[in-house]
Amino acid sequence: MGISVHIRKEFGSFGLNIGFEEDSKRIGILGASGSGKSMTLKAIAGIVHPEEGQIRLNERTLFDSAQKVDLKPQERRVGYLFQNYALFPTMSVEQNVAAGLRGSRGANAARTKEMIRKFQLEGLEKRLPTQLSGGQQQRVALARIMAYQPDVILLDEPFSALDGYLKDHMQEELIKMLEDYDGTVIMVSHSRDEIYRFSQRLLIIDRGEITNHGDTKEIFDHPVTKTAAMLTGCKNFSDVKVLDAHTLEATSWGITLHVARELSDEIHYIGYRAHQFEPIWGEREENCIAFRLSSKAELQFERNFYVKPETETFHRDDILTWLVQRACWQTIEEKGLPDYLRLHERDMLFLK
Repeated sequence: MGISVHIRKEFGSFGLNIGFEEDSKRIGILGASGSGKSMTLKAIAGIVHPEEGQIRLNERTLFDSAQKVDLKPQERRVGYLFQNYALFPTMSVEQNVAAGLRGSRGANAARTKEMIRKFQLEGLEKRLPTQLSGGQQQRVALARIMAYQPDVILLDEPFSALDGYLKDHMQEELIKMLEDYDGTVIMVSHSRDEIYRFSQRLLIIDRGEITNHGDTKEIFDHPVTKTAAMLTGCKNFSDVKVLDAHTLEATSWGITLHVARELSDEIHYIGYRAHQFEPIWGEREENCIAFRLSSKAELQFERNFYVKPETETFHRDDILTWLVQRACWQTIEEKGLPDYLRLHERDMLFLK
């Protein structure tokens, strides 16, 4: 049981080459804009047709190029929640919810009423989509999907157009609404917070291919690749030169780092998250970089300090970001800016 996707499609200069198998109920797909995330969902839904490969869902074949199987979207039992919810503008709430049902009039009416109640849309049955809030529109779209009991629900950037507070509220609401859904849910997003909050398993897509696949929390903690580290929020990267089994040169930052772990020749980058630096006042300690302030940004709950690397010449991308939470501001005000920032081995990301 679960979903299996192995497909290839060319779009001019862009190629989609995706392969994964999952039996998790909550799957996230994370990637930059244009990486192939939405195209993958559209292939599963039958909107985009791969050139070759196979898509199977709970032992049902949705697409198989070798066997010439390509089920129509309405035959796949796939619910697709688009970014704009794709409600029919001239239909009322109850008409939208009933739109995908294929039973008798009585059965359809009963199912529609059940979905109206489940998604807390009572009193809104006769309204048009333009008369609803964003949250209400999302509930109608989900009610329409859930009404015909799909085997998988595909969520394509469902919160991309919302501001911070509303986005947070609707994420929580969506998770609650899907609690008793036994099928598979796949969410595509470029937001690491949405994916971390929602998914049990994670796929990271870069330029049409999967670079990481596994437990969501494990990938966030140990991203392995530079692409995954960037997408999971790491801001500081340096090219590296491995000098020996326990020493590497962070060439972009102009410092040498010593570690207890044995280093591999496969390591090409080191990453360090902005909030994990330890400020050091006084003498330089092991695995430190001199604090040479380039600029700073003061926000409501954090302060970002941008620190020059120790190289004579550097690119703007080599400037390090140190994020200081509000709880530590007083220490900085009392002691002044530090002399060094220390990198702890436990927080270093050794990346391919």
